Amino acid sequence: MQIKRSRERIVVDIPIVVTTVLDSLEGTIVDLSEGGAQVVGCSLPARSQCQLDLDGYVTFGTVQWSEEDRMGIRFPYELSDGPLYDRLDTARAAKRAPVAFQPRFGAAAGLGNGGGGFGRRIG
Repeated sequence: MQIKRSRERIVVDIPIVVTTVLDSLEGTIVDLSEGGAQVVGCSLPARSQCQLDLDGYVTFGTVQWSEEDRMGIRFPYELSDGPLYDRLDTARAAKRAPVAFQPRFGAAAGLGNGGGGFGRRIG
């Protein structure tokens, strides 16, 4: 069964510290939306209250699901500012940015006209 999400999850790589009343764990957010995140490298039991620490800024959350080395965290309020939101906004913008085409092989890359390159000599 696939869950319909209200927000698109964006692939990111953000090292964080997950803190509870009893522990602090290092993890990495691998996907993020305004409403939640998937954290790998650590886990807590489902329904645990925690905070995600990034650059001195705290985002609170509740663990929705948990596996051996990853977990899903829901935020009680949607992200709208702070370093975590800034990282999400940057990753979303990068995803939308067009990739410039740069030919790499053949005459278009200058290899057929005496240009440098690696491989078989042409001509």
